[in-house]
Amino acid sequence: MSPDLSVILPRVLIVSRRSLRKNKFVDFVGEYHLDLVVGYGAVPVIVPRVSGLHMLLDSFEPIHGVLLCEGEDVDLSLYEAETSNLSLEELEEIRRIHASDTAIDREKDSIELRLAKLCLERNIPYLGICRGSQVLNVASGGTLYQDIEKEVSKKIHESQRVKHMDYDNYDGHRHVVKVVENTPLHDWFRDSLEEDKMEILVNSYHHQGVNRLAQRFVPMAFAPDGLIEGFYDPDACNPEEGKFIMGLQFHPERMRQDDTDKFDYPGCPRAYQEFVKAVIAYQKKLNSSTTSVPRPLKLDQAMEKKRKNIVRSFFLARNIYTTGQRMNPSKESELQAGAEFLESSTALSLQQENRLKQMGATVRNAGSYIERLRMNEEREDLAKNVMGKMSAEQLSDLLSFYHMMGQICSEVLDRKLNGIVHGIGS
Repeated sequence: MSPDLSVILPRVLIVSRRSLRKNKFVDFVGEYHLDLVVGYGAVPVIVPRVSGLHMLLDSFEPIHGVLLCEGEDVDLSLYEAETSNLSLEELEEIRRIHASDTAIDREKDSIELRLAKLCLERNIPYLGICRGSQVLNVASGGTLYQDIEKEVSKKIHESQRVKHMDYDNYDGHRHVVKVVENTPLHDWFRDSLEEDKMEILVNSYHHQGVNRLAQRFVPMAFAPDGLIEGFYDPDACNPEEGKFIMGLQFHPERMRQDDTDKFDYPGCPRAYQEFVKAVIAYQKKLNSSTTSVPRPLKLDQAMEKKRKNIVRSFFLARNIYTTGQRMNPSKESELQAGAEFLESSTALSLQQENRLKQMGATVRNAGSYIERLRMNEEREDLAKNVMGKMSAEQLSDLLSFYHMMGQICSEVLDRKLNGIVHGIGS
């Protein structure tokens, strides 16, 4: 019997880009990315950009790392764009100059945003190059400039302006970036930096870029016009422990000297090297864990109905907790399925139950639970007033917390229902 190769080499998912060739769509990924991933010890798994695939990503488990790179502009509707005041004439000019980039690919957006959010939720190593860095920022609540030239360059002095896209000198074009001290980028390019300048030359293939950087990230490099050229999550940057969340606006894999494969700087491949190091460590951590990656459970019709009733109970209980509203007596019976599940012989552990209580999902002793809510109305009203004064970013963080707890609940339910199914089968 052949060994399970997924245990031997970690898997890095890379989403393809769609292109039209001889009147047919083809999917591709640049070989430089693939070569570096393979060279440092991982297996690239190409995720094809085909309709409906964003619903099938569970089939690509186990996922040990995600590398996103290259592609069209991220759909503006997926993030809250800052007011750009671009006129219709300016927008039309942007579409004309950058025709290949402004053709939005919503399926690719759906696939990549799902993968980026999955990495953020599970702490799966993530490296975003160019568009991949923009996807990461949007997935984390940040925004983008729709066009750097229109929104940035025209508002600053000519000496600070930067050409971020040069179609006439595509691979040869370079511009300066200033590296921020005490960041991974600083460490990788340290030997190539002059102490008084802290600058390197990078390539550039984009007309959009990070506008508002998501709160969790820290910049690693800036262009002279102020555009962020690299960022990372300092709380998720320890490759030896399987932690790596980073975005680079430039393409270090393509920073090579003319007609050779020699890099412009020794530090160019380090992002890939450290990323794969994190991927390998993450795989080892995953394999040694007693909790496997949850896989979707296929249930028969009766079990699926039971699952939906239980989830419905948790949903109702959570709404009671979060809104503080009294429940319609006619619906109190709907809490019974969840109460019975929690009181069964397959009850949750104390830790799991506490997690569910944190999100208001517990339905045990529903009557007394509702009574406690009635007694706490004043405190809940106060909480609502406090939340009303919170910023959009703070509320977004709070919503992310509830989303995380909802996922924990879903994973616990799947494991328990799996146990029920096996029990019935035996």
